[in-house]
Amino acid sequence: MEDKNNRMTKYPGNELKYLQKVLSAESWSATGGSWNNILEREFAKKLGVKYAVAMNSGTATLHAALEAVGVGPGDEVISPAFTVFMDTSATLHANAVPVYADIDPATWNIDPKDVARKITPKTKAIIAVSIYGLAPDLDPIMELASKNGLAVIEDNAQSMLNTYKGRMVGTIGHMASYSFENTKHLSCGEGGMIITDNEAYAETARKIGGHGFKNLRAEEGRIRLNQEVFQNPHYKRHDTLGWNYRLSEFNAAIVLAQLERVEELVKMRQEVARLFLEAASSCDYLIPQHVPAESTHSYFTFGALYDGLERIGVSWEEFRRMYVEMGGDGFYGAWSVPYLEPIMVERKYVKRCPDIYRDIKYGEGLCPVAEDVQLKVMQFKANYRSLELAKQKASVLERLIVKLKNR
Repeated sequence: MEDKNNRMTKYPGNELKYLQKVLSAESWSATGGSWNNILEREFAKKLGVKYAVAMNSGTATLHAALEAVGVGPGDEVISPAFTVFMDTSATLHANAVPVYADIDPATWNIDPKDVARKITPKTKAIIAVSIYGLAPDLDPIMELASKNGLAVIEDNAQSMLNTYKGRMVGTIGHMASYSFENTKHLSCGEGGMIITDNEAYAETARKIGGHGFKNLRAEEGRIRLNQEVFQNPHYKRHDTLGWNYRLSEFNAAIVLAQLERVEELVKMRQEVARLFLEAASSCDYLIPQHVPAESTHSYFTFGALYDGLERIGVSWEEFRRMYVEMGGDGFYGAWSVPYLEPIMVERKYVKRCPDIYRDIKYGEGLCPVAEDVQLKVMQFKANYRSLELAKQKASVLERLIVKLKNR
């Protein structure tokens, strides 16, 4: 949507309208308010599941999901070696042991064959991440989980409305985690959502995120429904160890407004990715993330593997410098593989639970495909608010490729 000066308006939906309603409400708390409940109901409906539980971040949702499926001290949780660190930190929050599986070299998603090799009697759960908005090969992962009695948590922080073999991603695992951080498909700055069809998981996750209040239920996040009971001095409130992972009513209102036009937001990213895909098609050293025929991609970002040092003698860093100098932006490298971050290399995690972690060590060569891919991936921004601006930035990439070809 554009204003009279042809500038893109920042909030073309109902964000400001709903925020005003929250400001005018008697309660701003998720414990007694209604915006969280509305958002959860509509989110569950949109994804086609029974339960949705709103939280204050996509990391909180991962931690709560792990705890909800029974992950505890010393249990092992398998996650991909090519992903953000938060899958690791959530595992450590649960006092569990991170185990890393390597990735498919074309899709960059967790490799089910390596997952199978990493399963031990201590394995409790698998975190299946949809990298950049593309689902991993979920059927064999679910088969492994069924065979070994494991829980599968889909980390869909970078995904929204994408499909796998005709099924909505997020509805295939036992639980799924979403993020509403600033760069995500739906964004309120910080926030997250858990979805599941399992009532016990939903109720436990809600209690974990809500200070362990005993009257929290799978479908109900308010705790003061009956003031006469709640305010009685004999009333006992807590039956679960929980944290404060609640989403504010303001954030819930913003996400709800964006959820109302989520198809438009996803389509916009797909259109932006198409522009960059076309721009990169004129060279052989930018190799896009492979999208299997049975999957759709929601493009949190457009990713390409850069092979330019070997093919044209231009380093990753030099290519990026030239792109930015020519007017490009939104160009990022991929995060380090989690086990090579300083906290893991220097074994700072050990002090959290020495009895659990003292013999756990990680190092280079653990997942060689992921380590190679991580250093070569180029991430191009897909969340432009204007398609015209995205066209300008994609044209910069195309002109750079021509320049390097003709030099």
